[in-house]
Amino acid sequence: MDLATRLKLEIDHRRDELFALTRDLIRIPTLNPPGRNYLEICECLSDRLAARGFQTELIRAHDAPGDSDRFPRWNMVARFEGARPGDCVHFNSHHDVVAVGHGWTRDPFGAEIEGDRIYGRGACDMKGGLAASVIAVEAFIAACPDFAGAIEISATADEETGGYGGVAYLASQGRFAPERVQHVIIPEPLHKDQICLGHRGVWWAEIETQGRIAHGSMPFLGDSAIRHMGAVLAEMEETLYPLLAGKRTEMPVIPEGARASTLNVNSIHGGEPEQGADYTGLPAPCVADRCRIVIDRRFLIEEEIAEVKAEITALMERVRAGRPSFRYEIRDLFEVQPTMTERDAPVVRSTAAAIAAVLGREARYVVSPGTYDQKHVDRIGRLKNCIAYGPGLLELAHQPDEWVGIEDMADSAQVMALVLADLLGR
Repeated sequence: MDLATRLKLEIDHRRDELFALTRDLIRIPTLNPPGRNYLEICECLSDRLAARGFQTELIRAHDAPGDSDRFPRWNMVARFEGARPGDCVHFNSHHDVVAVGHGWTRDPFGAEIEGDRIYGRGACDMKGGLAASVIAVEAFIAACPDFAGAIEISATADEETGGYGGVAYLASQGRFAPERVQHVIIPEPLHKDQICLGHRGVWWAEIETQGRIAHGSMPFLGDSAIRHMGAVLAEMEETLYPLLAGKRTEMPVIPEGARASTLNVNSIHGGEPEQGADYTGLPAPCVADRCRIVIDRRFLIEEEIAEVKAEITALMERVRAGRPSFRYEIRDLFEVQPTMTERDAPVVRSTAAAIAAVLGREARYVVSPGTYDQKHVDRIGRLKNCIAYGPGLLELAHQPDEWVGIEDMADSAQVMALVLADLLGR
Protein backbone atom coordinates (compact mmCIF):
# COMPACT_ATOMS: atom_id res chain seq x y z
CA MET A 1 0.00 0.00 0.00
CA ASP A 2 1.49 3.33 -1.02
CA LEU A 3 1.86 6.27 1.37
CA ALA A 4 -0.96 8.32 -0.18
CA THR A 5 -3.41 5.45 0.36
CA ARG A 6 -2.22 4.94 3.94
CA LEU A 7 -2.72 8.64 4.62
CA LYS A 8 -6.26 8.57 3.26
CA LEU A 9 -7.10 5.58 5.43
CA GLU A 10 -5.60 7.26 8.52
CA ILE A 11 -7.66 10.41 7.93
CA ASP A 12 -10.83 8.42 7.23
CA HIS A 13 -10.21 6.58 10.50
CA ARG A 14 -10.02 9.94 12.31
CA ARG A 15 -13.11 11.47 10.70
CA ASP A 16 -15.14 11.44 13.92
CA GLU A 17 -12.18 12.97 15.76
CA LEU A 18 -11.99 15.72 13.16
CA PHE A 19 -15.46 17.07 13.68
CA ALA A 20 -15.37 16.35 17.44
CA LEU A 21 -12.22 18.48 17.77
CA THR A 22 -13.76 21.21 15.61
CA ARG A 23 -16.83 21.30 17.83
CA ASP A 24 -14.70 21.41 21.00
CA LEU A 25 -12.79 24.41 19.64
CA ILE A 26 -15.93 26.27 18.54
CA ARG A 27 -17.46 25.83 21.98
CA ILE A 28 -14.62 27.86 23.53
CA PRO A 29 -15.71 31.48 22.89
CA THR A 30 -12.34 33.09 22.17
CA LEU A 31 -13.85 36.48 21.42
CA ASN A 32 -11.53 39.25 20.27
CA PRO A 33 -11.84 41.94 21.37
CA PRO A 34 -11.30 41.78 24.26
CA GLY A 35 -9.47 38.43 24.12
CA ARG A 36 -11.47 35.90 26.13
CA ASN A 37 -10.60 32.28 26.92
CA TYR A 38 -7.27 32.27 25.14
CA LEU A 39 -5.59 30.16 27.81
CA GLU A 40 -8.44 27.64 27.81
CA ILE A 41 -8.16 26.90 24.09
CA CYS A 42 -4.37 26.75 24.23
CA GLU A 43 -4.52 24.28 27.12
CA CYS A 44 -7.10 22.19 25.24
CA LEU A 45 -4.79 21.84 22.26
CA SER A 46 -1.64 21.46 24.33
CA ASP A 47 -3.14 18.59 26.34
CA ARG A 48 -4.23 16.78 23.19
CA LEU A 49 -0.91 17.13 21.40
CA ALA A 50 1.27 16.41 24.45
CA ALA A 51 -0.60 13.12 24.88
CA ARG A 52 0.45 12.25 21.32
CA GLY A 53 4.15 12.87 21.82
CA PHE A 54 4.49 16.56 20.96
CA GLN A 55 6.63 18.94 22.96
CA THR A 56 4.24 21.79 23.75
CA GLU A 57 4.69 25.33 25.04
CA LEU A 58 2.24 27.94 26.25
CA ILE A 59 3.66 31.37 25.44
CA ARG A 60 2.20 34.64 26.67
CA ALA A 61 2.89 37.71 24.55
CA HIS A 62 3.80 39.98 27.44
CA ASP A 63 3.36 43.69 26.71
CA ALA A 64 1.90 43.08 23.25
CA PRO A 65 -1.04 45.32 22.28
CA GLY A 66 -4.07 44.13 24.21
CA ASP A 67 -2.14 41.96 26.67
CA SER A 68 -3.19 42.43 30.29
CA ASP A 69 -3.59 40.33 33.40
CA ARG A 70 -7.33 40.29 32.74
CA PHE A 71 -6.97 39.34 29.07
CA PRO A 72 -3.53 37.77 28.62
CA ARG A 73 -2.43 36.97 25.07
CA TRP A 74 -1.71 33.22 25.16
CA ASN A 75 -0.29 31.17 22.29
CA MET A 76 0.42 27.45 21.96
CA VAL A 77 3.30 25.94 19.98
CA ALA A 78 3.73 22.16 19.64
CA ARG A 79 6.66 20.40 17.95
CA PHE A 80 7.19 16.79 16.90
CA GLU A 81 10.69 15.72 15.92
CA GLY A 82 11.15 13.24 13.11
CA ALA A 83 13.44 10.23 12.98
CA ARG A 84 16.26 12.08 11.20
CA PRO A 85 17.28 15.62 10.21
CA GLY A 86 15.25 17.53 7.66
CA ASP A 87 13.04 20.55 7.11
CA CYS A 88 10.43 21.85 9.52
CA VAL A 89 6.84 22.33 8.33
CA HIS A 90 4.79 24.68 10.53
CA PHE A 91 0.98 24.85 10.55
CA ASN A 92 -0.19 28.14 12.05
CA SER A 93 -3.81 28.90 12.94
CA HIS A 94 -5.28 31.77 14.92
CA HIS A 95 -7.60 30.76 17.75
CA ASP A 96 -9.42 34.09 18.21
CA VAL A 97 -12.80 34.89 16.67
CA VAL A 98 -14.67 38.12 15.99
CA ALA A 99 -17.81 39.36 17.74
CA VAL A 100 -20.97 37.34 17.18
CA GLY A 101 -23.04 40.19 15.72
CA HIS A 102 -26.74 40.00 14.91
CA GLY A 103 -28.74 37.74 12.62
CA TRP A 104 -27.89 34.29 13.96
CA THR A 105 -30.54 31.57 13.79
CA ARG A 106 -28.63 29.13 16.01
CA ASP A 107 -26.30 29.18 19.03
CA PRO A 108 -23.05 30.84 17.87
CA PHE A 109 -21.04 28.63 20.24
CA GLY A 110 -23.23 25.54 20.12
CA ALA A 111 -21.25 23.85 17.32
CA GLU A 112 -24.48 22.45 15.90
CA ILE A 113 -24.27 19.89 13.10
CA GLU A 114 -26.74 19.91 10.24
CA GLY A 115 -25.99 17.66 7.29
CA ASP A 116 -22.38 18.19 6.25
CA ARG A 117 -22.04 21.48 8.14
CA ILE A 118 -20.79 22.48 11.58
CA TYR A 119 -22.11 25.90 12.59
CA GLY A 120 -20.60 28.44 14.97
CA ARG A 121 -18.57 31.59 15.29
CA GLY A 122 -15.08 30.66 14.13
CA ALA A 123 -16.17 27.41 12.44
CA CYS A 124 -14.94 28.67 9.09
CA ASP A 125 -12.50 31.34 10.29
CA MET A 126 -10.61 29.32 11.30
CA LYS A 127 -11.18 26.57 13.86
CA GLY A 128 -12.15 24.12 11.12
CA GLY A 129 -8.77 24.71 9.49
CA LEU A 130 -6.98 24.37 12.82
CA ALA A 131 -8.69 21.03 13.50
CA ALA A 132 -7.96 19.81 9.96
CA SER A 133 -4.25 20.59 10.36
CA VAL A 134 -4.09 18.71 13.68
CA ILE A 135 -5.74 15.63 12.18
CA ALA A 136 -3.52 15.84 9.08
CA VAL A 137 -0.37 15.89 11.19
CA GLU A 138 -1.51 13.07 13.46
CA ALA A 139 -2.43 10.94 10.42
CA PHE A 140 0.93 11.62 8.76
CA ILE A 141 2.91 10.68 11.88
CA ALA A 142 0.95 7.42 12.17
CA ALA A 143 1.44 6.55 8.49
CA CYS A 144 5.07 7.72 8.20
CA PRO A 145 6.74 7.44 11.63
CA ASP A 146 10.26 7.53 10.17
CA PHE A 147 9.85 10.92 8.49
CA ALA A 148 12.71 13.40 8.25
CA GLY A 149 12.65 16.81 9.90
CA ALA A 150 10.04 18.22 12.26
CA ILE A 151 6.42 19.36 12.35
CA GLU A 152 5.06 22.27 14.34
CA ILE A 153 1.49 23.29 15.07
CA SER A 154 0.69 26.67 16.56
CA ALA A 155 -2.53 28.27 17.79
CA THR A 156 -2.01 31.99 18.07
CA ALA A 157 -3.76 35.07 19.39
CA ASP A 158 -5.19 38.23 17.95
CA GLU A 159 -5.07 37.67 14.18
CA GLU A 160 -8.44 39.39 13.97
CA THR A 161 -6.91 42.55 15.46
CA GLY A 162 -3.57 42.52 13.68
CA GLY A 163 -1.79 39.48 15.11
CA TYR A 164 0.59 41.47 17.31
CA GLY A 165 -0.12 39.31 20.36
CA GLY A 166 0.29 36.15 18.30
CA VAL A 167 2.37 35.50 15.21
CA ALA A 168 4.11 38.88 15.33
CA TYR A 169 5.23 38.17 18.89
CA LEU A 170 6.40 34.64 18.05
CA ALA A 171 8.23 35.90 14.97
CA SER A 172 9.99 38.55 17.06
CA GLN A 173 11.22 35.70 19.29
CA GLY A 174 12.75 33.91 16.30
CA ARG A 175 10.06 31.23 16.03
CA PHE A 176 9.74 31.67 12.25
CA ALA A 177 13.39 32.23 11.44
CA PRO A 178 14.30 30.45 8.15
CA GLU A 179 16.99 28.41 9.88
CA ARG A 180 14.36 27.04 12.29
CA VAL A 181 11.25 26.73 10.08
CA GLN A 182 11.36 26.18 6.33
CA HIS A 183 7.69 25.89 5.29
CA VAL A 184 4.56 27.54 6.73
CA ILE A 185 0.93 26.72 5.96
CA ILE A 186 -1.81 28.90 7.43
CA PRO A 187 -5.18 27.06 7.16
CA GLU A 188 -7.30 30.15 6.53
CA PRO A 189 -10.67 29.51 4.80
CA LEU A 190 -9.77 30.15 1.18
CA HIS A 191 -11.48 27.13 -0.43
CA LYS A 192 -10.00 23.63 -0.49
CA ASP A 193 -8.88 23.84 -4.14
CA GLN A 194 -7.10 27.20 -3.86
CA ILE A 195 -3.64 28.21 -2.71
CA CYS A 196 -3.42 31.71 -1.30
CA LEU A 197 -0.05 33.20 -2.10
CA GLY A 198 -0.38 36.40 -0.08
CA HIS A 199 -2.45 39.51 0.46
CA ARG A 200 -2.89 43.15 -0.42
CA GLY A 201 -1.35 45.89 1.69
CA VAL A 202 -3.19 47.90 4.31
CA TRP A 203 -2.87 51.35 5.85
CA TRP A 204 -5.10 52.36 8.72
CA ALA A 205 -5.14 56.00 9.75
CA GLU A 206 -7.21 58.38 11.82
CA ILE A 207 -8.16 61.70 10.28
CA GLU A 208 -9.29 64.45 12.61
CA THR A 209 -10.89 67.73 11.61
CA GLN A 210 -10.76 70.53 14.16
CA GLY A 211 -13.23 73.32 14.83
CA ARG A 212 -14.29 75.58 17.69
CA ILE A 213 -16.99 74.88 20.27
CA ALA A 214 -19.87 77.35 20.66
CA HIS A 215 -23.51 77.41 21.70
CA GLY A 216 -25.68 75.40 19.32
CA SER A 217 -28.15 78.25 19.02
CA MET A 218 -25.36 80.46 17.65
CA PRO A 219 -23.34 78.11 15.44
CA PHE A 220 -21.92 81.09 13.54
CA LEU A 221 -19.81 81.82 16.63
CA GLY A 222 -18.19 78.40 16.42
CA ASP A 223 -16.65 76.26 13.71
CA SER A 224 -18.16 72.83 13.13
CA ALA A 225 -15.61 70.06 12.78
CA ILE A 226 -18.42 67.81 11.54
CA ARG A 227 -19.14 70.11 8.61
CA HIS A 228 -15.43 70.11 7.82
CA MET A 229 -15.46 66.30 7.87
CA GLY A 230 -18.47 66.34 5.59
CA ALA A 231 -16.37 68.25 3.08
CA VAL A 232 -13.63 65.62 3.42
CA LEU A 233 -16.10 62.81 2.77
CA ALA A 234 -17.54 64.68 -0.22
CA GLU A 235 -14.05 65.10 -1.67
CA MET A 236 -13.43 61.37 -1.23
CA GLU A 237 -16.59 60.62 -3.18
CA GLU A 238 -15.75 63.15 -5.88
CA THR A 239 -12.08 62.39 -6.51
CA LEU A 240 -10.55 59.59 -4.43
CA TYR A 241 -12.98 56.72 -4.94
CA PRO A 242 -12.93 57.10 -8.75
CA LEU A 243 -9.12 57.24 -8.64
CA LEU A 244 -8.88 54.03 -6.62
CA ALA A 245 -11.41 52.19 -8.78
CA GLY A 246 -9.14 52.80 -11.76
CA LYS A 247 -6.14 51.09 -10.15
CA ARG A 248 -5.87 47.38 -10.99
CA THR A 249 -3.41 44.71 -9.94
CA GLU A 250 -1.86 41.71 -11.65
CA MET A 251 -2.09 39.87 -8.31
CA PRO A 252 -4.81 37.16 -8.49
CA VAL A 253 -6.85 38.80 -5.73
CA ILE A 254 -10.30 37.41 -4.95
CA PRO A 255 -13.06 38.43 -5.18
CA GLU A 256 -12.81 40.37 -8.43
CA GLY A 257 -13.76 43.69 -6.83
CA ALA A 258 -10.66 43.53 -4.63
CA ARG A 259 -8.34 43.62 -7.64
CA ALA A 260 -8.75 47.40 -7.41
CA SER A 261 -7.49 49.62 -4.62
CA THR A 262 -10.16 50.21 -1.98
CA LEU A 263 -10.96 52.57 0.87
CA ASN A 264 -13.39 51.95 3.71
CA VAL A 265 -14.39 54.55 6.29
CA ASN A 266 -14.32 52.32 9.33
CA SER A 267 -15.86 54.70 11.83
CA ILE A 268 -16.84 58.32 12.44
CA HIS A 269 -17.05 60.16 15.75
CA GLY A 270 -17.75 63.82 16.32
CA GLY A 271 -19.22 66.28 18.72
CA GLU A 272 -20.69 65.26 22.04
CA PRO A 273 -19.79 61.71 23.13
CA GLU A 274 -22.60 59.16 23.23
CA GLN A 275 -23.93 58.68 26.74
CA GLY A 276 -24.54 55.35 28.41
CA ALA A 277 -27.75 53.41 27.84
CA ASP A 278 -29.01 54.46 31.29
CA TYR A 279 -28.74 58.20 30.50
CA THR A 280 -32.20 59.75 30.13
CA GLY A 281 -31.29 63.39 29.50
CA LEU A 282 -30.92 65.33 26.27
CA PRO A 283 -27.73 66.34 24.46
CA ALA A 284 -26.12 69.68 25.31
CA PRO A 285 -26.41 72.33 22.53
CA CYS A 286 -22.83 72.63 21.32
CA VAL A 287 -20.98 73.04 18.05
CA ALA A 288 -18.64 70.09 17.48
CA ASP A 289 -15.02 71.11 17.85
CA ARG A 290 -13.59 67.69 16.86
CA CYS A 291 -14.56 65.03 14.36
CA ARG A 292 -12.58 61.86 13.61
CA ILE A 293 -12.79 59.12 11.05
CA VAL A 294 -10.74 55.94 10.80
CA ILE A 295 -9.88 54.90 7.27
CA ASP A 296 -8.99 51.40 6.10
CA ARG A 297 -7.03 51.70 2.86
CA ARG A 298 -6.17 48.46 1.01
CA PHE A 299 -3.48 48.84 -1.62
CA LEU A 300 -1.84 46.81 -4.33
CA ILE A 301 1.63 45.39 -4.77
CA GLU A 302 2.11 47.87 -7.63
CA GLU A 303 1.60 50.83 -5.24
CA GLU A 304 4.09 52.37 -2.84
CA ILE A 305 2.94 53.16 0.70
CA ALA A 306 4.30 56.71 0.33
CA GLU A 307 2.03 57.19 -2.68
CA VAL A 308 -0.96 55.84 -0.74
CA LYS A 309 -0.42 58.30 2.09
CA ALA A 310 0.30 61.19 -0.26
CA GLU A 311 -3.12 60.74 -1.90
CA ILE A 312 -4.84 61.40 1.43
CA THR A 313 -2.64 64.38 2.24
CA ALA A 314 -3.36 65.87 -1.19
CA LEU A 315 -7.09 65.36 -0.65
CA MET A 316 -6.97 67.15 2.70
CA GLU A 317 -5.06 70.02 1.16
CA ARG A 318 -7.65 70.38 -1.59
CA VAL A 319 -10.35 70.67 1.06
CA ARG A 320 -8.31 73.21 3.00
CA ALA A 321 -7.91 75.36 -0.11
CA GLY A 322 -11.68 75.88 -0.21
CA ARG A 323 -12.32 76.25 3.55
CA PRO A 324 -10.27 79.06 5.17
CA SER A 325 -10.72 77.83 8.78
CA PHE A 326 -10.05 74.19 7.96
CA ARG A 327 -7.55 72.41 10.25
CA TYR A 328 -6.76 68.72 10.36
CA GLU A 329 -4.40 66.00 11.58
CA ILE A 330 -3.61 62.57 10.11
CA ARG A 331 -2.37 59.90 12.51
CA ASP A 332 -0.96 56.56 11.36
CA LEU A 333 -2.47 53.56 13.13
CA PHE A 334 -0.67 50.75 11.34
CA GLU A 335 0.50 49.65 7.93
CA VAL A 336 1.34 46.35 6.25
CA GLN A 337 3.08 45.89 2.93
CA PRO A 338 1.57 43.55 0.33
CA THR A 339 3.16 40.11 0.17
CA MET A 340 3.06 37.30 -2.38
CA THR A 341 4.95 34.01 -2.36
CA GLU A 342 6.33 32.83 -5.69
CA ARG A 343 4.42 30.03 -7.41
CA ASP A 344 7.56 27.90 -7.66
CA ALA A 345 8.21 27.99 -3.88
CA PRO A 346 8.50 24.46 -2.43
CA VAL A 347 5.38 24.66 -0.26
CA VAL A 348 3.35 25.98 -3.20
CA ARG A 349 4.48 23.20 -5.54
CA SER A 350 3.79 20.50 -2.94
CA THR A 351 0.33 21.86 -2.13
CA ALA A 352 -0.63 22.16 -5.79
CA ALA A 353 0.38 18.55 -6.41
CA ALA A 354 -1.58 17.39 -3.36
CA ILE A 355 -4.74 19.26 -4.44
CA ALA A 356 -4.53 17.62 -7.86
CA ALA A 357 -4.10 14.19 -6.28
CA VAL A 358 -6.95 14.54 -3.76
CA LEU A 359 -9.49 16.58 -5.72
CA GLY A 360 -8.62 15.59 -9.26
CA ARG A 361 -8.30 19.15 -10.51
CA GLU A 362 -5.62 21.79 -10.76
CA ALA A 363 -5.19 24.22 -7.91
CA ARG A 364 -6.16 27.85 -8.37
CA TYR A 365 -3.74 30.51 -7.17
CA VAL A 366 -5.30 33.44 -5.34
CA VAL A 367 -4.40 36.42 -3.18
CA SER A 368 -6.46 37.50 -0.17
CA PRO A 369 -8.22 40.89 -0.20
CA GLY A 370 -7.36 41.38 3.47
CA THR A 371 -4.22 40.68 5.42
CA TYR A 372 -3.63 37.72 7.66
CA ASP A 373 -0.63 36.47 9.63
CA GLN A 374 1.56 35.80 6.59
CA LYS A 375 2.55 39.45 6.90
CA HIS A 376 4.42 38.73 10.14
CA VAL A 377 6.00 35.49 8.92
CA ASP A 378 7.34 37.48 5.96
CA ARG A 379 8.21 40.86 7.50
CA ILE A 380 9.45 39.84 10.95
CA GLY A 381 10.28 36.17 10.44
CA ARG A 382 11.98 36.81 7.08
CA LEU A 383 10.44 33.58 5.76
CA LYS A 384 9.02 33.76 2.23
CA ASN A 385 8.01 30.11 1.82
CA CYS A 386 4.53 30.64 3.30
CA ILE A 387 0.98 30.17 2.02
CA ALA A 388 -2.58 30.08 3.26
CA TYR A 389 -4.46 26.89 2.51
CA GLY A 390 -7.46 25.51 4.34
CA PRO A 391 -11.10 24.45 4.29
CA GLY A 392 -14.04 26.82 4.28
CA LEU A 393 -15.52 29.54 2.13
CA LEU A 394 -13.97 32.98 2.48
CA GLU A 395 -17.31 34.76 2.12
CA LEU A 396 -18.65 33.04 5.29
CA ALA A 397 -15.99 34.62 7.52
CA HIS A 398 -17.45 37.01 10.12
CA GLN A 399 -21.01 36.30 8.92
CA PRO A 400 -24.00 35.16 11.00
CA ASP A 401 -24.61 31.39 10.86
CA GLU A 402 -20.97 30.82 9.94
CA TRP A 403 -20.24 27.18 9.08
CA VAL A 404 -17.57 24.81 7.81
CA GLY A 405 -18.13 21.65 5.76
CA ILE A 406 -17.07 18.34 7.25
CA GLU A 407 -16.20 16.94 3.82
CA ASP A 408 -14.14 20.04 3.04
CA MET A 409 -12.19 19.61 6.28
CA ALA A 410 -11.50 15.95 5.53
CA ASP A 411 -10.34 16.74 1.99
CA SER A 412 -8.14 19.59 3.22
CA ALA A 413 -6.63 17.37 5.90
CA GLN A 414 -5.74 14.84 3.22
CA VAL A 415 -4.11 17.59 1.13
CA MET A 416 -2.09 18.79 4.13
CA ALA A 417 -0.98 15.25 4.94
CA LEU A 418 0.19 14.74 1.34
CA VAL A 419 2.15 17.99 1.54
CA LEU A 420 3.92 16.61 4.60
CA ALA A 421 4.62 13.37 2.73
CA ASP A 422 6.19 15.30 -0.14
CA LEU A 423 8.27 17.66 2.01
CA LEU A 424 9.27 15.31 4.84
CA GLY A 425 8.44 11.76 3.84
CA ARG A 426 11.42 11.08 1.61
